[in-house]
Amino acid sequence: MREEAIRKYAGLMKELDLTGLEVKEDGYELRLERGGRPAAVPHMETYIVPEDSPAKSEEKAEDGIIIKSPMVGVFYAAPAENAEPFVKVGTAVKKGDTLCLIEAMKLMNEIAAEESGTILEIYASNGKIVEYGAPLFRIGRA
Repeated sequence: MREEAIRKYAGLMKELDLTGLEVKEDGYELRLERGGRPAAVPHMETYIVPEDSPAKSEEKAEDGIIIKSPMVGVFYAAPAENAEPFVKVGTAVKKGDTLCLIEAMKLMNEIAAEESGTILEIYASNGKIVEYGAPLFRIGRA
Protein backbone atom coordinates (compact mmCIF):
# COMPACT_ATOMS: atom_id res chain seq x y z
CA MET A 1 0.00 0.00 0.00
CA ARG A 2 1.32 3.42 -0.88
CA GLU A 3 2.14 6.13 1.64
CA GLU A 4 -0.42 8.50 0.11
CA ALA A 5 -3.20 5.94 0.73
CA ILE A 6 -2.12 5.53 4.35
CA ARG A 7 -2.09 9.32 4.80
CA LYS A 8 -5.58 9.51 3.24
CA TYR A 9 -6.91 6.98 5.76
CA ALA A 10 -5.16 8.76 8.65
CA GLY A 11 -6.77 12.03 7.55
CA LEU A 12 -10.16 10.34 7.35
CA MET A 13 -9.71 9.04 10.90
CA LYS A 14 -8.96 12.55 12.14
CA GLU A 15 -11.86 14.07 10.20
CA LEU A 16 -14.37 11.54 11.54
CA ASP A 17 -12.76 11.47 15.01
CA LEU A 18 -12.16 7.71 14.80
CA THR A 19 -9.77 5.94 17.16
CA GLY A 20 -9.25 2.90 14.94
CA LEU A 21 -9.58 1.85 11.31
CA GLU A 22 -8.95 -1.46 9.55
CA VAL A 23 -8.63 -1.59 5.75
CA LYS A 24 -8.12 -4.55 3.41
CA GLU A 25 -7.24 -3.35 -0.07
CA ASP A 26 -5.33 -4.84 -3.04
CA GLY A 27 -3.94 -7.70 -0.99
CA TYR A 28 -2.78 -5.39 1.83
CA GLU A 29 -4.15 -5.27 5.31
CA LEU A 30 -3.76 -2.06 7.28
CA ARG A 31 -4.80 -1.26 10.84
CA LEU A 32 -4.50 2.29 12.12
CA GLU A 33 -5.07 3.33 15.72
CA ARG A 34 -4.69 6.72 17.27
CA GLY A 35 -4.51 7.67 20.87
CA GLY A 36 -6.25 10.62 22.26
CA ARG A 37 -7.03 12.36 25.44
CA PRO A 38 -9.50 10.32 27.45
CA ALA A 39 -12.95 11.84 27.90
CA ALA A 40 -12.98 10.73 31.52
CA VAL A 41 -10.06 9.97 33.76
CA PRO A 42 -9.92 6.17 34.15
CA HIS A 43 -7.34 6.02 36.92
CA MET A 44 -5.60 8.59 39.05
CA GLU A 45 -2.59 8.44 41.27
CA THR A 46 -1.14 11.22 43.34
CA TYR A 47 2.57 11.55 42.73
CA ILE A 48 4.55 12.75 45.72
CA VAL A 49 8.29 13.29 45.47
CA PRO A 50 10.14 12.25 48.65
CA GLU A 51 11.70 15.11 50.64
CA ASP A 52 15.20 13.69 50.24
CA SER A 53 14.84 13.22 46.47
CA PRO A 54 17.34 15.17 44.34
CA ALA A 55 14.46 15.78 41.92
CA LYS A 56 12.24 17.53 44.45
CA SER A 57 9.14 18.82 42.62
CA GLU A 58 9.43 22.31 44.07
CA GLU A 59 12.25 24.74 43.83
CA LYS A 60 12.42 27.93 45.87
CA ALA A 61 12.17 30.99 43.65
CA GLU A 62 12.78 34.57 44.69
CA ASP A 63 9.08 35.40 44.69
CA GLY A 64 7.46 32.00 44.91
CA ILE A 65 7.86 28.28 44.42
CA ILE A 66 8.39 26.57 41.06
CA ILE A 67 6.48 23.29 40.71
CA LYS A 68 8.37 20.99 38.34
CA SER A 69 7.19 17.91 36.52
CA PRO A 70 8.19 14.76 38.40
CA MET A 71 7.92 12.68 35.20
CA VAL A 72 7.70 12.73 31.42
CA GLY A 73 4.11 12.72 30.23
CA VAL A 74 1.19 14.65 28.80
CA PHE A 75 0.09 17.69 30.83
CA TYR A 76 -3.65 18.13 31.39
CA ALA A 77 -4.94 21.29 33.05
CA ALA A 78 -8.44 19.85 33.62
CA PRO A 79 -9.93 16.48 34.65
CA ALA A 80 -11.83 16.11 31.34
CA GLU A 81 -11.79 17.68 27.90
CA ASN A 82 -14.63 20.17 28.43
CA ALA A 83 -14.13 20.68 32.16
CA GLU A 84 -12.81 23.79 33.88
CA PRO A 85 -9.06 23.70 34.61
CA PHE A 86 -7.95 22.76 38.12
CA VAL A 87 -6.26 26.16 38.51
CA LYS A 88 -5.81 29.43 36.64
CA VAL A 89 -3.44 32.34 37.20
CA GLY A 90 -4.66 34.04 40.36
CA THR A 91 -6.23 30.91 41.88
CA ALA A 92 -5.57 30.49 45.60
CA VAL A 93 -4.47 26.93 46.41
CA LYS A 94 -3.99 25.03 49.64
CA LYS A 95 -1.40 22.37 50.36
CA GLY A 96 -2.64 19.14 48.75
CA ASP A 97 -4.89 20.77 46.12
CA THR A 98 -4.66 19.20 42.67
CA LEU A 99 -2.90 21.50 40.19
CA CYS A 100 -2.94 19.31 37.06
CA LEU A 101 -2.75 15.78 35.72
CA ILE A 102 0.18 14.20 33.94
CA GLU A 103 -0.56 11.12 31.89
CA ALA A 104 2.34 8.70 31.90
CA MET A 105 2.15 5.10 30.74
CA LYS A 106 -1.66 5.36 30.44
CA LEU A 107 -1.98 6.38 34.10
CA MET A 108 -3.29 9.76 35.19
CA ASN A 109 -1.10 11.19 37.94
CA GLU A 110 -2.36 14.08 40.06
CA ILE A 111 0.22 16.77 40.76
CA ALA A 112 -0.61 18.42 44.08
CA ALA A 113 0.46 21.71 45.68
CA GLU A 114 3.08 21.21 48.37
CA GLU A 115 2.38 24.60 49.97
CA SER A 116 -0.49 27.07 50.11
CA GLY A 117 -0.34 30.15 47.93
CA THR A 118 -1.55 31.78 44.72
CA ILE A 119 -0.86 30.60 41.16
CA LEU A 120 1.36 33.28 39.60
CA GLU A 121 2.26 31.53 36.33
CA ILE A 122 1.39 28.40 34.39
CA TYR A 123 4.27 27.30 32.16
CA ALA A 124 2.88 24.10 30.59
CA SER A 125 0.32 23.94 27.77
CA ASN A 126 -2.71 21.68 27.94
CA GLY A 127 -2.31 18.44 26.00
CA LYS A 128 1.42 18.95 25.42
CA ILE A 129 4.23 16.68 26.53
CA VAL A 130 6.27 17.83 29.50
CA GLU A 131 9.75 16.60 30.29
CA TYR A 132 11.05 15.44 33.65
CA GLY A 133 11.98 18.52 35.67
CA ALA A 134 10.18 20.96 33.37
CA PRO A 135 8.58 23.89 35.23
CA LEU A 136 4.79 23.61 35.42
CA PHE A 137 3.67 26.36 37.82
CA ARG A 138 4.95 29.24 39.91
CA ILE A 139 3.14 29.66 43.22
CA GLY A 140 3.43 32.77 45.40
CA ARG A 141 3.43 32.09 49.09
CA ALA A 142 0.25 32.86 51.01
